[in-house]
Amino acid sequence: MITQEIKITNRLGLHARPAAMLVQTASNFSCDIKIIKETVQVDAKSIMGVLMLAAEYGSTLQFQFNGADETQAAQAVAALFENKFNEEY
Repeated sequence: MITQEIKITNRLGLHARPAAMLVQTASNFSCDIKIIKETVQVDAKSIMGVLMLAAEYGSTLQFQFNGADETQAAQAVAALFENKFNEEY
């Protein structure tokens, strides 16, 4: 299992479009991907779960990747956040 903390740095936070991008990316992998914000844990492949986090700018999310392709999944998810979901240039 890989555990990774990621801070949200895009100004609008994890609103609908980035949440959809995150779910789409997570769904490309067979491993289980969980997101934890404070005491709430959700499945990264669930759009409703991701939106329920209400993760705003500056929030820190903990990701847990568990499965055969966990390394590739962790890299792909981290890249989304590093690129600020292509919202800021």
